[in-house]
Amino acid sequence: MTAIETKVAEMRNGTKGRISDEKIERQEEDGQQPSLDLFFETVHSFYRTESLKAAIQLGVFTAIGEGVDTTEAIAQRCQASERGTRILCNFLVLIGFLKKEGNRYELTIDSKAFLDANSPYYAGNSIEYLLSPTQTDGFKDLASAVRKGGTNLSKEGVLAPEHPVWVTFARAMVPILKLPSELLASLLVDTGSKSHAKVLDIAAGHGLFGIAIAKRNPNARVFAVDWPNVMTVAQENARAAGVVNQYFTLPGSALELQYDSDYDLVVIPNFLHHLDIESIEKFLRKIFGALKSGGRVAILEFIPNEDRVSPPVAVTFGVMMLGITPAGDAYAYSDYQNILRRVGFSKVELLSLPPTYFRVVVAQK
Repeated sequence: MTAIETKVAEMRNGTKGRISDEKIERQEEDGQQPSLDLFFETVHSFYRTESLKAAIQLGVFTAIGEGVDTTEAIAQRCQASERGTRILCNFLVLIGFLKKEGNRYELTIDSKAFLDANSPYYAGNSIEYLLSPTQTDGFKDLASAVRKGGTNLSKEGVLAPEHPVWVTFARAMVPILKLPSELLASLLVDTGSKSHAKVLDIAAGHGLFGIAIAKRNPNARVFAVDWPNVMTVAQENARAAGVVNQYFTLPGSALELQYDSDYDLVVIPNFLHHLDIESIEKFLRKIFGALKSGGRVAILEFIPNEDRVSPPVAVTFGVMMLGITPAGDAYAYSDYQNILRRVGFSKVELLSLPPTYFRVVVAQK
């Protein structure tokens, strides 16, 4: 009897409910055998996280991008041991962040674009936010959050007024959101448009989405909403982009501020996922009243398919909302479509922003 046959026999004869004879026989007919691979890969996923974090902190990807590509050279450049460097780099090859030819390492296309500090789209600094205690502590007892139906962090989670995590977010996520902001602007604004558009940017954070629109339309006036401590980052970015004269701030809670009723466009990037369905509908009624006739709202989000189990990034984002918010979720297009129609919007459509993971729901008043 082989090791696998022994394991199967043990499972059949062991504790009730581990795995049924019928299921094993069906898998065997399909040429499959029970395996613990997925279990161990998932349990040990923190190896991947910490290895990537270490490589970013040590500057491994940047070194290799500059031609420092052997274990000895990388170790010397990164001020690390050869043993540690060898083990780390080999593991990075295994999980897909590096390639190896002989004794030399090279970057993958993704690592070259996003993990080499010399790239304009360098995303390494985003770990300051993505792996911050605010993001990770909510998952130390996820079973409790599942029982509760929301975060264990605090009553409001990351939605607490002027939570400092959003300043960290605004500074750390610029490289990751630069491309999506430019793509969204290209969908919403014709290049060189001279219309005098009035734009409301909700939960603006870093300000990139409103800034991209202002750059495409020199006559646009962008009014950005976020907490006062976060707005300082957006203003810095607007100044650096040369659109500070088009950029105005409305400090405060996006849910509580009162808005004018003459906006041509309202952009809501990565905000509604923090709320429950009832709160989303209440907020979108407010946005409906802020738009002039014919005005549009654009909602950028991680939007899963209607099966709610694909694509992977959007589904995973729902778990993130469970861990860090009281009632947030990754909502499907049908959720937004139904709410927008109830509110009174027309011409609701779903658009993609390849090569990013984001989707955009656009509706007209």
